[in-house]
Amino acid sequence: MRKMLHLRVAWLHDFPDEPVEILSEVGTDGYERRKVERFRDGRIGWADEKCEVGGTGLGEVPVPPLDEINAQPEFVATRIAGDEFERAWTQALSGQ
Repeated sequence: MRKMLHLRVAWLHDFPDEPVEILSEVGTDGYERRKVERFRDGRIGWADEKCEVGGTGLGEVPVPPLDEINAQPEFVATRIAGDEFERAWTQALSGQ
């Protein structure tokens, strides 16, 4: 069984309407529980199991292991501490 984990994924691309950083809280079942997306222009979107804001939504399939994410050259994924995710979550909810 997987443990709850928190991820930061840098998405290296030139698409103006897509996030450049994605922070996810992943449940023990492998599915996202909460997500924060940061965009190049400073916008922040967020989603949880009840709300979607700024075009951000939770994934519909389990989050793959870090090595699978990092095998794709446009992504750089790392684990982060739960308190780091909480700070980003609080910032997103406050609209900053």
